[in-house]
Amino acid sequence: MDTDAFIAVHRPQWDRLQELTRSRDLDAAGIDELLSLYQETSTHLSTVRSTNPDPVLISRLSLLVHRARLRITGARTPLWKHARTFFWEDLPAALYDSRWTVALAAGIFLLSAVVTGVYFGLDPTARELLLPEAQQRSLAQRDFVSYYFQGEASGFAAQVWTNNAWITVQAVVFGVTGFWPVVMLVQNGLNIGLSAGVMAAYDGLDTFFVFILPHGLLEITAVLVGAGAGLRTFWAWVRPGPVPRLWALSRAARALVTVAIGLVPVLLVSGFIEAFVTPSSLPPAVRIAIGAVAWLAFMVFMLGRGRQVRRAGITGDLSEELAGDHVATAG
Repeated sequence: MDTDAFIAVHRPQWDRLQELTRSRDLDAAGIDELLSLYQETSTHLSTVRSTNPDPVLISRLSLLVHRARLRITGARTPLWKHARTFFWEDLPAALYDSRWTVALAAGIFLLSAVVTGVYFGLDPTARELLLPEAQQRSLAQRDFVSYYFQGEASGFAAQVWTNNAWITVQAVVFGVTGFWPVVMLVQNGLNIGLSAGVMAAYDGLDTFFVFILPHGLLEITAVLVGAGAGLRTFWAWVRPGPVPRLWALSRAARALVTVAIGLVPVLLVSGFIEAFVTPSSLPPAVRIAIGAVAWLAFMVFMLGRGRQVRRAGITGDLSEELAGDHVATAG
């Protein structure tokens, strides 16, 4: 896009919008014109951002759109509307944008878990090197199940939630390194695989799935999403695309914050299931079904709703008035 030609064509509209935003008294026709020019200028801003991110022009149009919005609304947006926008639009958009790196994270985790589980399940010598036979037997016959019956359910839920949140925060904060999320995924895969291998060796694989699937489907997915979002930040740093590296990194980091905040209630739900559903007296099929429903609801939210809002142009990034804009400076 030719920036100079674009400015020359649309400058009269921008100047007129600026004039209307400064006007104290607007009649019905003036209000209609203000709304129309506001929509057109917002479209111009989106076009510039996506095709030719000129920092000076973006800064000017952002300020103009922001002032026009304030002139139209005349009041602050209620907090509940901000919350609705965040959880119903920004969050699914940010989750959807991370889908490929989340898939990569899932692949790393599953490969680590499956290979480890098969290896230790079939090789007693390898198991013995890590766990003496007495500890293996104790894990399979008592310890694995008794873990889910520790203390009061509410206290256990809080403990689980805190632990999982800490793991996810590590993936988010250190995701830009590109190294820590991979290490964390492999480590967790090894732990899950070792437990599964030991349980399988002592004919307890069915018990393993009954006690891991109800909460694990949602819990592990949340951790994978955190790791995938962190890896996406790393990729934005390595391959920024047509925009400057710092711009791409900051945009990915802001979307990462959106994901991190959105995972808090997800982990809370998984912690609740782990504390109250996994160790409950419900039939195994019912417990697994509850976990599967929670997991499917999250996947529909991430992929279904996420695809819908991304097609509407929502990115999961902060709005321009909150994120600010870069202005070119001489240096």
